[in-house]
Amino acid sequence: MPKAKKSGRKKKYNYEQDRKKLKKKFIKKSNPRIENPQIRNAWDNRKSTARNLQDMGLAFDPNRALPLKKTSLFSGEIEPKPSTNIVIKPYVLNQLEEEASRPEKDTKTLSSDLIEYVQHMIREHGDNYKAMARDEKNYYQDTPKQIRRKVAEYKRCHPQQFDAFLESLGVPRPAGL
Repeated sequence: MPKAKKSGRKKKYNYEQDRKKLKKKFIKKSNPRIENPQIRNAWDNRKSTARNLQDMGLAFDPNRALPLKKTSLFSGEIEPKPSTNIVIKPYVLNQLEEEASRPEKDTKTLSSDLIEYVQHMIREHGDNYKAMARDEKNYYQDTPKQIRRKVAEYKRCHPQQFDAFLESLGVPRPAGL
């Protein structure tokens, strides 16, 4: 049988390659960046991933963390062995629980063009959505229902700004708004 073409070639040392950079690149790839600051601060690079997570009280394998009761044909149910994991770094768990319990801020906002469009429609037509649909500024030919949805979204995302806008109009608040 014939040999593979390049199998017998002598390996040469590549002087142009920076070995230090290659080593750093390999280390960076093997130890990926941990996004969570609590876990990152408690991480020990000398330990394995499973051991690090076990020390923090977190599960590496969810199937082992919450074992299911196994049924056998002869003796009924077999109780799984309780895991005896000792949490060395409980502060990580406490910080994660505290962070999870904080309410999430609603960061949804609308574009300035849409806000200007809704304000123009309310300024010109009040709560008459059919007239808004016939307005010449309705470039995208929104239906009355679509315009109503945009007004409602503006009210929901920017309630203080919406109330201030209605106050600045100087007219009593229309029934539909």
